[in-house]
Amino acid sequence: MITRERALELVNEYTKNQNLVKHMLAVEAAMRAYAKKYNEDVEKWGALGLLHDFDYEKMGSEHPSEWGYEILRKEGVTEDMIDAIKGHAHRDDSSTRKDNMARALFASDELTGFIVAVALVRPEQLSAVELKSIKKRFKDKAFARGVVREDIFNGAMELNVDIDEHIQLVLDAMKEIKGDLGLK
Repeated sequence: MITRERALELVNEYTKNQNLVKHMLAVEAAMRAYAKKYNEDVEKWGALGLLHDFDYEKMGSEHPSEWGYEILRKEGVTEDMIDAIKGHAHRDDSSTRKDNMARALFASDELTGFIVAVALVRPEQLSAVELKSIKKRFKDKAFARGVVREDIFNGAMELNVDIDEHIQLVLDAMKEIKGDLGLK
């Protein structure tokens, strides 16, 4: 099983864009929170969140890639983790997400980006973001238009979690590491 330290080394080796690194850190925090919620392996789920986009910079539209999977397999990443990475890319096919680990990755991926967008337009940044401010921004289609809102809602539904509970869990997890995300 890959350690967090090794996962972070891989992220830093293959990803130079610091915003993408911060995104992977945010997803790691969300995955750790979901692992705690479901009484699962926090280290494994966290490593998955950290690694899920590690090949994006190199592979672009081919991400996730066989090239990336081979690196991950050599590092001891399990097949269920690789399946979860595959599943997060198959947005319109929920059958590719066979367990809560894969569903949590899919559900958290877009939401972390949306929460960062909400934080960046506030002087107090992440510290002042609340559930209601996130939900209000969902309604503004021009705001963070690159975020696929349907994925956020579908992800919560696949996890069988109320959307408010989902947003709050991810928001709280991200607030715990706001310094690592470069936010107040």
